Amino acid sequence: MKLSFQDYISIKLHQTDLKLTGYIKSKLEPFNIAPEQNLIMMLLWEKNGLTQNQLAYYLNKDKTNIARMASNLEKKGLIYRNNRLEDKRSLELHLTEYGSQLKEQVLPVAESFNNRVTDGMSEDELNELDRLLTKMQKNLEK
Repeated sequence: MKLSFQDYISIKLHQTDLKLTGYIKSKLEPFNIAPEQNLIMMLLWEKNGLTQNQLAYYLNKDKTNIARMASNLEKKGLIYRNNRLEDKRSLELHLTEYGSQLKEQVLPVAESFNNRVTDGMSEDELNELDRLLTKMQKNLEK
């Protein structure tokens, strides 16, 4: 069987996704955080008090998925949820003291991951990768 070049690229993307996810998952395991949960934490470390709707927008995830991940982070003692004063239907996510402190341990892991993944890549190559991935995402949104 002969694969088309597009099939080869699809397989290569899938393999890369699996390797990236597996690698970061193993590095985050000691902190009891899944890779997608880490994305929420990174956004909250940047701006504490984001709403579930804002997180859904930033991460391009559905609100139900964000609510489930927030619930899991809450059970782990990393965040708590509050109703917004302006809109009781909207929930804000806030870091607990433990969640805030975890930043100092997890950010170096994320930085190390980013450095490892992009090792040997020039700024031009990273810009081109960004351009191509964005183009692929837009193709899927059509």
